[in-house]
Amino acid sequence: MNTIRTGVIGVGYLGQFHAEKYASLPNATLAGIVDPDKARADLIANKLHTRVFTDPADLLGHVDAVSIVAPTIHHHHIAGQFLNAGVHVLLEKPITVTLEQALS
Repeated sequence: MNTIRTGVIGVGYLGQFHAEKYASLPNATLAGIVDPDKARADLIANKLHTRVFTDPADLLGHVDAVSIVAPTIHHHHIAGQFLNAGVHVLLEKPITVTLEQALS
């Protein structure tokens, strides 16, 4: 079986659990994480032996699947980047803030 390259965008309280689970899966590798709090990102990355990326788009090309555990206002934009690139996305709800975003 192939190894799935995963990433987590947002490693706050809930996001850290996503990262920990990916890092512990035998057929997955945690390719990287993103968080605007550099100290937090560095802490989690060091603990889980992964890389820190400064922008979610920087994960593109390094991951097959991502968890997006960022504030709701960022869901639509971030998820769109990954879905358009063919990356599998696990996204907290709600996916969008407005009906207009949902229709786009």
